[in-house]
Amino acid sequence: MTHRVRSGAMRCPFCTADDTRVIDSRPAEEGRVIRRRRRCEVCDQRFTTFERRAIAVMVTKRDGTRQPFDVAKVRRGVDSALADRPVPPDAVSGLVASIERAVLAGPPDVSSEDIGHLVLEGLRELDEVAYLRFASVYKEFQGASDFGREVAALEGDT
Repeated sequence: MTHRVRSGAMRCPFCTADDTRVIDSRPAEEGRVIRRRRRCEVCDQRFTTFERRAIAVMVTKRDGTRQPFDVAKVRRGVDSALADRPVPPDAVSGLVASIERAVLAGPPDVSSEDIGHLVLEGLRELDEVAYLRFASVYKEFQGASDFGREVAALEGDT
């Protein structure tokens, strides 16, 4: 399918003409980006554009501060919980990608608590030891009884 671009919307990077046409469009980066292959009607050069979500999802932390969502922080937390655990790298990447998709598909404001729950749910399915490691920090365990309570809850779910 081809589309004409209105004046000013997309200029050719080679000749700066306004007359460009989309010749191919497809999702990229697991659906987070739209890749468009374009052709200039004036100079006949082809070029590619990538469309990404411009509105940042803001995360409200427990102390009330807000900051943009950063999937790298999620990855570091998951990697830390999974340190030295026998979990395939593809499974880790899949978990992080699913959390990112869930956050980006939701409202523009999300709490760190909601993100933590997504991580816990994913780790529970992936590795129980990693789940307990993450839960001990996320839920602020104070002693062995907190671990015991969480293990009992895990065993009750399985």
